[in-house]
Amino acid sequence: MRIILKIICLFAGLSCAGHAKAFSVIDTDADSIFVEKVLKQAKSLAKGENKTLFFARKLIGRPYVAHTLEVADPECLVVNTRQLDCTTLVENATALTLCASRGKCRYGDYKKMLLALRYRDGVMAGYASRLHYFSEWIEDNTRRGMVEERQSSQTPFTHVQKIRLGFMSDNPEKYDMLRRHPEMIEEIRRQEQRMEGMERRYIPKTQLYDTPALRKAVADGDIIAITTNKKGLDIAHVGIAVWKRDGLYLLNASMIYKKVVEDSRTLAEYMKGRKTFTGIRVIRIRS
Repeated sequence: MRIILKIICLFAGLSCAGHAKAFSVIDTDADSIFVEKVLKQAKSLAKGENKTLFFARKLIGRPYVAHTLEVADPECLVVNTRQLDCTTLVENATALTLCASRGKCRYGDYKKMLLALRYRDGVMAGYASRLHYFSEWIEDNTRRGMVEERQSSQTPFTHVQKIRLGFMSDNPEKYDMLRRHPEMIEEIRRQEQRMEGMERRYIPKTQLYDTPALRKAVADGDIIAITTNKKGLDIAHVGIAVWKRDGLYLLNASMIYKKVVEDSRTLAEYMKGRKTFTGIRVIRIRS
């Protein structure tokens, strides 16, 4: 289906009450049909059924495609439920969950929610306003009441991640927009520096086995952010938590399987052998 570029009016009630701004949006009819269909279906969920897992499972099988947000210059709100990477899977599932929990079932509501999640302070003001690092995504959306990170000094949150960002500004050649607009690198660097030294507790990968403490710390539908020791990065991968009888699993957009999957391995098994993966941070959607 042909991708269309259109200008729509998004009312920024999620960030700037009483004001309206026009934004460019890239989407397809298939996106709007899918979103309204699943939001309508969610109205029939049994009380207590996990909305995030319901929406995330509707995306299983969709192809993994990287860089789906890097399709427009200047920056546009990209809606793409047909092709997903790990971050856009989580963003879509979160936006749908928040819409359903707030009784919003129109495609326009979903677009406003997606924009609010993806951009700093819920305002799209160019490429640099996008929340590129997931730690800042967590901080910004926590501050605005969308999500809440699980933090505790008790087991299994036994390790501390000290944030040191710099991958984007140190490797601008890896980003199409920064190659085309090197003047943006300094703004990205300033954003990295604002996060410098922030500390967050996480669960080390040695404690991801099925225990009462882990079941208490992580719930079905929580966002799992995999921490990394790779220089300049904070988070290597994200997905959605799924509990089964034998342990914790990850629903994610997988580079290995080239699609969205509910992995057949427990998260503990998934993390084995991945030397740059150090553990997980846990983020709960405030639905």
